[in-house]
Amino acid sequence: MERWSLGAWEAALPVYRKIIGHPFVEELAAGTLAAERFTHYLRQDALYLDCYAKVLAHIASRAERKDHVAAFLGFASDGIAVEEALHASYLGGEIPSPDEMSPACMLYTSVLRSQAAAPFEVEAAGVLPCFWVYQRVGETILARQTGGDNPYARWIATYADPAFAEATARAVAICDELAAEASSAVRQRMTGIFVRCARMEWLFWDSAYRLERWKI
Repeated sequence: MERWSLGAWEAALPVYRKIIGHPFVEELAAGTLAAERFTHYLRQDALYLDCYAKVLAHIASRAERKDHVAAFLGFASDGIAVEEALHASYLGGEIPSPDEMSPACMLYTSVLRSQAAAPFEVEAAGVLPCFWVYQRVGETILARQTGGDNPYARWIATYADPAFAEATARAVAICDELAAEASSAVRQRMTGIFVRCARMEWLFWDSAYRLERWKI
């Protein structure tokens, strides 16, 4: 049987191409992204991560295999530590208020939370785009670097780091292990939530580029 992840990535590939071609990502790679847009993104990302860590911990609590429990708890602690360091560096340690959460951030976190009652395999697949898309974006941006002083170099280095690639590979492998033992209906749901959350990644960057806020 073909690994589930191959088909899932293929299904999400048109979305990923839109992400790579988005002005936010292109300008981030060039170092020309307006500081206001990057700061808006980081503030929303800090709020997103608060939810994401809890979802990862919830997945760990549902896992039957000890190695899966350890992996998801590790993802939660290691990922938050690394990204909080970035936020401290760029935001001066300021913690955004939950009242600042944008519509896109609220939608994405709501989608993740809504998988709590879904099959375990589906909830696990829902968090995978945050690993895989970021890892691919980080590597792609790093490959585009031609020297010079990019103000976002630390952000780029974080997601192009081999350690993050290793964590991503482990998350993908776990989802493949779960899919291999799941029914075809569950595998379809895994692919569906994977593509949906990949779209949420595009929306998150698009929202930051537009400096999205509640209008009322």
